[in-house]
Amino acid sequence: MRFKQLDLNLLVVFSALMETRSVTRTAERLGLTQPAASASLRRLRAYFGDELLVQVGKRMHPTPFAESLYPQIQRSLQSVEQAIATPAGFDPATSTRRFRINASDYVMVAVLVGLAQRVTAAAPQIQLEVMQPTERNADDLEGGKIDLLIAPEQLLAPWHPSEFLYEEEQVVVGWAGNPIFASGLSADEFFAAGHVGVALGTRRAATFADTQLARMGRQRRIDIEVASFASVPWFLQNTMRLAVLHKRLVRAMMPQFDLAFAPMPFPFPRLREMAQFHEARRDDAGLVWLREQLRLAAQSTS
Repeated sequence: MRFKQLDLNLLVVFSALMETRSVTRTAERLGLTQPAASASLRRLRAYFGDELLVQVGKRMHPTPFAESLYPQIQRSLQSVEQAIATPAGFDPATSTRRFRINASDYVMVAVLVGLAQRVTAAAPQIQLEVMQPTERNADDLEGGKIDLLIAPEQLLAPWHPSEFLYEEEQVVVGWAGNPIFASGLSADEFFAAGHVGVALGTRRAATFADTQLARMGRQRRIDIEVASFASVPWFLQNTMRLAVLHKRLVRAMMPQFDLAFAPMPFPFPRLREMAQFHEARRDDAGLVWLREQLRLAAQSTS
């Protein structure tokens, strides 16, 4: 199909080229021959009057014009994908859609396991793809690579809609044999103890708990730092170490680990978990249904 003398199929090729930065990989992704992919790039260059992607060494690099064009093309393709992939009368019992959810390992264990159970019961042919957060969360949401982003309120992209899911209490957790839990945990004991901390992503970002402690002018003594919340209990077993984790996660872990937990020994804010989605998907019947199932799953673990 042509629009203003442009073959719209070329926009799909352009999007793939911007993602792969390779004619060969674009051809493989789209099921084209390499000469066909190269010809599509030549036609795109001729239409826009710009090189779009320039070979530098073994990799292609986009021009400034291509960088500015890419988000607009992505939004257009996403709208088309939504229009053809989302029937007006969404029926979970017969739908075969695949939903892509971005969430931390804490949310996976504490909430998404329950969501999966609900989806399996009501929509046995629907698939869930769960991915962990990266520094590109906002870009992935913008580009249509994820359908739903679950994250603390302060980490959301302000230009897309979001919904409140639940508030989460932070608790102090440790080995059940640690006598500190029997005697009652004080603030002094909390800061005197060695802790297992979590730093997220390649940039080792601070967690909600450590960010709040820093605002209070306090800092824990971190003996061991790990990259995921779910790995923390392994470093607590049979030790006197402590950790600060989400109450829902701790409850989910207790059947598998010999743990005890206590409230924070000083006033501490609650984390607000949100679900964010692209503005263009606000009225997507399937996504509306999934968000409702997510809210119900979160309520069941409160």
